[in-house]
Amino acid sequence: MEQSNIVVSVICNTYNHELYIRQCLEGFVMQKASFKFEVLIHDDASTDKTVDIIREYEAQYPDIIKPIYQTENQYSKKTGIMKTFQYPRVKGKYIALCEGDDYWIDPLKLQKQVDFMEGHPNHSLCFHAHNNEYSNGKSDAIRRYSTDMIECPMEDIIMGGGGFMATNSMVYKAGIHKSYPEWVKMCPVGDLPLMLLLSTKGSVGYINEIMSCYRISSIGSWSQRMSCDIKKQIDHNSKIKRMWIAYDSYTERRYHWIIVRKILKNDWNLLKTILLHLIKIFK
Repeated sequence: MEQSNIVVSVICNTYNHELYIRQCLEGFVMQKASFKFEVLIHDDASTDKTVDIIREYEAQYPDIIKPIYQTENQYSKKTGIMKTFQYPRVKGKYIALCEGDDYWIDPLKLQKQVDFMEGHPNHSLCFHAHNNEYSNGKSDAIRRYSTDMIECPMEDIIMGGGGFMATNSMVYKAGIHKSYPEWVKMCPVGDLPLMLLLSTKGSVGYINEIMSCYRISSIGSWSQRMSCDIKKQIDHNSKIKRMWIAYDSYTERRYHWIIVRKILKNDWNLLKTILLHLIKIFK
């Protein structure tokens, strides 16, 4: 396919997602769109059968599934996977995200979001409602608003933090990722600064339809590992706080008091977590 023909580049990072990757890939290949899209998969040297499953779909959908198979784990080498391997091969006008342990459930997801972005050229990002799916089999419908929103308030995005929108619900303009300010690089996670950066480059729209599932604390996930380590949570909170302070300066303090409230909220949540941890120890 010619570069100009691809409208959406879907970025999917995987590592030991054998239990989930087939459902993720099915969500991609079932998409019904009036345009061409590509799925850029990066497998970070999985040690289970994730690669075997990806190869199966690559063989069946060679024009869509475009993998990189690492033989050495890049995350452990602190290599920026998105910057180094994924963003440089993006061909689409828009980027969609979906980790290998999450999945899409609406075959018209990409079509609906591209239609929205094309109809609202001043928007840098569009996201939608989603399901949070837990390891015990239960799920919650996450709707940020009761109706579609043409422009989401910045206060909601800041106070919502990285969990305000599921990464697998995002479609955003390609090109913005090519120049990251320093405060983005300071953050220990990728979803939060990406949302904040995109929201400073244009309006953010919301579609009130559940079109994806986001797994909470799936086996081997970052969130699962983080929840078991108080020291990591303290360090994480400290780094996030530094990012908020730098972001406040970057935005010329336009959202200063909202950011202050967010920092205080994060500190309070961390304190509650520490207290619960101590109670368990001395119980």
